[in-house]
Amino acid sequence: MVSQAGPGRTPRPGAYPRAPVDSAALARALAPFGRSTMLPPAAYTDPAVFDWERRHFFGGGWTCAARSDQLANPGDQRAEDTGDGGVLLVRGDDGTVRAFANYCRHRGHELLPCGSATAGKKAIVCPYHAWTYGLDGELRGAPGYRGEPGFDPAQWRLSELPAAEWHGLVFVDGSGGAGELPLAELDSIVAPYEPERLVTAATHVYDSTANWKILTENYQECYHCPSIHPELCRVTPPSSGENYDASGAWIGGWMDLRPAADSMSLDGRSDALALRGLSGEQLRQVIYLSVFPNVLLSLHPDYVMTHVIRPLGPARTRIDCSWAFAPEAVARPGFDPAYAVDFWDLTNRQDWAACESVQRGLSSPHAAPGPLAPGEDAVYSFVTTVARGYLGERPAFRPADVSVH
Repeated sequence: MVSQAGPGRTPRPGAYPRAPVDSAALARALAPFGRSTMLPPAAYTDPAVFDWERRHFFGGGWTCAARSDQLANPGDQRAEDTGDGGVLLVRGDDGTVRAFANYCRHRGHELLPCGSATAGKKAIVCPYHAWTYGLDGELRGAPGYRGEPGFDPAQWRLSELPAAEWHGLVFVDGSGGAGELPLAELDSIVAPYEPERLVTAATHVYDSTANWKILTENYQECYHCPSIHPELCRVTPPSSGENYDASGAWIGGWMDLRPAADSMSLDGRSDALALRGLSGEQLRQVIYLSVFPNVLLSLHPDYVMTHVIRPLGPARTRIDCSWAFAPEAVARPGFDPAYAVDFWDLTNRQDWAACESVQRGLSSPHAAPGPLAPGEDAVYSFVTTVARGYLGERPAFRPADVSVH
């Protein structure tokens, strides 16, 4: 389910330079599960750490830049911020999504403002001096340069970055050297839900005053669910399910639906149709997956919810949330996605409020890293992934050894 575009390059030796985070604090975070602590507060509040993360976690490897349906047709273009710079995504005439550094080769003007999009264009046109590029990045026109000696348009194509579509999401490697998209192991879990076939019926954009890692850590556990999610606990037991014994660029697990519930909604009912590729226990579970660094993918029996996380500052994060359903469900007269959207909008806002409170608490001069509860093994996997990244490793999740509890 992966298609890739971009120049083939050899991965760089090693991964990242070390982050400006205290080594002793990282050692405590990397202690065995049951004796470890969370990351130090500076990891969530220090602008220098945030700048390092943008450059290396978000700009130094594979990052989700958009949904495929945001570039549905040839000529569709979209610009997004990734790491230290922007990326221009373009659907070519051949149907392939390509990624280019979002600057004109003439004077560096953005080709599109980050966060904006245009549809069905035959070319990429810089709005500054009208340099014009094909959808493949080749320079096709430069006003005033026709016949100029020594000017070779072939030398001034757009700077291309590796891009890959994976189950309806578009990933970009901002480093140009991270190798293949490391999600093959996840295909067998995601494929039955066919996210690339589903129709996005609703989207919300949230602006949270919490660090991106706090939002991701919150997603990894339901230890907090009895305290702040009464609606969620009515349709799924918060202690149900297990985490996958996985390693690589993703981590996740599942939770069960209660016997009277058919879906995650305020009354447990579904107003859509079960996804056609599911059977048996898949119809009684909700799967929660985190793809490093910025995708939270929730697979339901009747819809898929996707969060794409976009860090804006040490204490500010944009979350693009979408809900996708089977096309045959969306086509039914009177279809309304509100049953799923209302449930998760309420749950999301409960989560964001808790995460923002954590952010304020960690900003205290007296804040110190706390321990992890026995059920927070997935949080441990995320924290240790970040800690190893700070020490120079390319991020990869490792299962927690829970035997020490």
